[in-house]
Amino acid sequence: MSTSVALPKQYEPSEVEARWLRVWLENGYFHSDESTATVPYAITLPPPNVTGSLHMGHALGSTMQDILIRWRRMQGFNAMWMPGTDHASIAVHHLLERDLKRREGKNRFDLGREEFLKRAWAWREKSGSRISEQEKLMGFSLDWQRERFTMDEGSNRAVREAFVKLHEDGLIFRAMRMINWDPISETVVSDLEVDVVDEAGSLWELKYPIVGGGEIIVATTRPETMLGDTAVAVHPQDERYRELVGKEVELPLCGRRIPIVADSFVDPEFGSGAVKITPAHDPNDYDCSQRVGLAVLQVIDRTGHMCDPSPAKYRGLPVEQARKAVVADLEAGGFLGEVKPHKVPRGRSQRSGAVVEPMLMEQWFVKAAPLAAKAIDAVEQGKTRFVPEDWTKTYMHWMQNIRDWCISRQLWWGHRIPAWYCDDCGHTMVLREDPSSCSGCGSSKLRQDDDILDTWFSSALWPFSTLGWPDKTRSLATYYPNAVLATAPDIIFFWVARMMMMGLHFTGKVPFKTVYLTAIVTDENGDKMSKVKGNVIDPLDVVFGATLEAMLARADAENAPEVAVRGIKKNFAKGVPAMGADALRFSLAALNTSGRYLRLSLDRVEGYRHFINKLWNASRFALMNMDGYDAERFVSQRASRKSWSLADRWILSRLQRVAAEVDTALEAFRFSDAANTVYQFVWHQLCDWYIELAKPTLMQGELKDAAHTARRHIVQGVLATVLEQVMRLLHPFAPFVTEEIWQKLPKQAQLPESLMVTVYPRGDEHFTDREAEAQMEQLQEVAVAARMLRSTYGVPPAQTVEVEVRVRNAAVRELITEHRALIEHSAKLRMMLADADTLAPPGVAKAVVGGDIEIAMPLGGLIDPVAERARISKDLAKTDKEISAVEKKLGNADFLARAPKDVVDEQHARLAEEQARRGRLLEALQILGQDGS
Repeated sequence: MSTSVALPKQYEPSEVEARWLRVWLENGYFHSDESTATVPYAITLPPPNVTGSLHMGHALGSTMQDILIRWRRMQGFNAMWMPGTDHASIAVHHLLERDLKRREGKNRFDLGREEFLKRAWAWREKSGSRISEQEKLMGFSLDWQRERFTMDEGSNRAVREAFVKLHEDGLIFRAMRMINWDPISETVVSDLEVDVVDEAGSLWELKYPIVGGGEIIVATTRPETMLGDTAVAVHPQDERYRELVGKEVELPLCGRRIPIVADSFVDPEFGSGAVKITPAHDPNDYDCSQRVGLAVLQVIDRTGHMCDPSPAKYRGLPVEQARKAVVADLEAGGFLGEVKPHKVPRGRSQRSGAVVEPMLMEQWFVKAAPLAAKAIDAVEQGKTRFVPEDWTKTYMHWMQNIRDWCISRQLWWGHRIPAWYCDDCGHTMVLREDPSSCSGCGSSKLRQDDDILDTWFSSALWPFSTLGWPDKTRSLATYYPNAVLATAPDIIFFWVARMMMMGLHFTGKVPFKTVYLTAIVTDENGDKMSKVKGNVIDPLDVVFGATLEAMLARADAENAPEVAVRGIKKNFAKGVPAMGADALRFSLAALNTSGRYLRLSLDRVEGYRHFINKLWNASRFALMNMDGYDAERFVSQRASRKSWSLADRWILSRLQRVAAEVDTALEAFRFSDAANTVYQFVWHQLCDWYIELAKPTLMQGELKDAAHTARRHIVQGVLATVLEQVMRLLHPFAPFVTEEIWQKLPKQAQLPESLMVTVYPRGDEHFTDREAEAQMEQLQEVAVAARMLRSTYGVPPAQTVEVEVRVRNAAVRELITEHRALIEHSAKLRMMLADADTLAPPGVAKAVVGGDIEIAMPLGGLIDPVAERARISKDLAKTDKEISAVEKKLGNADFLARAPKDVVDEQHARLAEEQARRGRLLEALQILGQDGS
């Protein structure tokens, strides 16, 4: 007999989610075992930075990964999802130093390296634990027994091995190069960590006196750097200056003479065609200096202040102040020409916001081109593919134009470079183990390089270092390469490309077979989520809810600027309602189309919360009507399903098709298609149709006879079967609510203890019935057309109406005759089949279905014609307004150029829907005796 248990009237996500998370963790359902013989399927989580909380981008990427892992686990794969966190060197430095300055008025140098590292580790312990808890609360089925950190003991060993091996292979070297210097963080930053933006500035013309008479005018956007000029350059083919090449100019304010040189990098069309050369502070100038043999004078120090050999009066001034002072002195001395407004491309550090200074420094580099060549070949040969595929071009373009990677950073929190210098003989050693003496002279006077490695160096080893490399472990043999990397497109260069290079170099294999690049989450207006804008939606606020007061208190604790506070008050005036993890997860999947941006709004999440409630209520209804049901007996009854009702055979057949479509969509990483396929099935086919048709059979208090008892048992079995399979289909998307419902559904005794280890449906042709689907579709079209007539003419939902149906096709007429009760029940009709050759009387509302079927609904006594004409006229005016607004948007070239494809498609669909509605309303007005055209 039935073993089902009733569901509470209301679904309470917080209680259900906490309980099932505990059960899953206690029973080790998330853990994978490399000793099993099943096919491995591995994903390594992009490690979140230990700098705070998870954001919506994390939630999106991790939800897609969890869908894949849960799906493959249910398919029988040995699914392993590796968790971990990243030490995020420069981000942690920025955060701790900002806090240190605010609380104690100190910087890291005041604190000292040892004490600063103590605080960094304390921060990591606190933040890392918080991130792990957040991931668990979202239901992410990570293998927590394998959790790693990019500075744990295993990572330290892997990083040192990789550095030393690359150095031995000639792929790591130390050299004097022009780098990007962040004067606030006081470290090198890579080109990828610099945002170049056009900012309002000026173009100054400076007059340099030529020795022997005359002057030459140079144009610059940075007059303060003229203190470090070592030449003036002109193009060798510029006739204006041909005679001046080789002469010297007096450098104003400095009392130095510098030469006029010729170099083809000069643009004769820019400014005067003559440019000042400051080799220490401009990469193009430095290259020129190397070609023509110029001195290099550094006049800006590591803190962004002017330094020796600048004239004494400028030393110690911040760059901006020095610029003003130099311009004033040039003007006073008659050396300043025209000053024009000019857009200046200015590089700013992504982390600190500082204007980056080009600076000549000795640093450690990875020789990237040889590594990139293998990574290019791997993609060209199809060993790794990108989804969406158009990201392949982005990857290839960057790899084909790659530059050497500067990997040293002047920070403390991170992997210290394993290089030692001998103070006696100057010998450099790069070693796997700390040395006790110099290998060159035997001296014990050794000092380790103070710099640390770029965070992305250890992250580049992540797919294999987490599995035990450099040791040849069983985990490495089983789970490497990973099946999938799912990450955001903005770190293709930072991370994806570097993992490809390192993976191929150290293992001979690509690190992953597929790179799935997620969309970028924006707010509902398409604006990037930003704490400054106050439009950030915290994932856990959506899960548990948050009042406006709580959000403002958090902003205050984070020292948010006033503009952010105003944004929070505007965007979240009523706070954020608690909607549960499943509603958020399902929303992210359903909205995750193939576009590059995902617009997220709380209204959309709330809409999918309604879907979760719909699923709960449908299951609750079923469980309330399962008395007398025997799951084992129903299995034996399935052999006679040919005699079951059309609705029974249809819903089971549709279920098979849906299962196959979902499986196909997940194979292709079409998460939105998969989620929406199940959504449409549950809401519009299972709930709107099958359950409604089943209610008369299920809800009759006393069973009439044996035939009715048998019929009721079959309906119970069909409904229980469909719901059980739906829970499996939905489980990767909404694991908590599906587990809760599944546990209470009546089912066969031999099933596993948890839904998450049942078999994922793929569709069973044995239960497919194309004929039943086709017939049901015809009947639904008739019922929907009748419903539309009722709605158009304002017939009250509770009122049963009489309609005439004329059918020209004999087979269709026979079908409708046989199943008229189905149509009548679903559309609240009394249906009369009229002769197909007769005409419907005047003054009736009509609808035509498929060319063969006409539905006529007499209006007499049903409605108030005057009131209905007024209502329909009002609806028509509103519809015309909607059509005009959409047509205006679709006629806007700027909208079409900027909006994602799915947003444009949504507008086209909306236009078609409104135009069809307009046609129906016009027809209704004509029938009611008023021409609405």
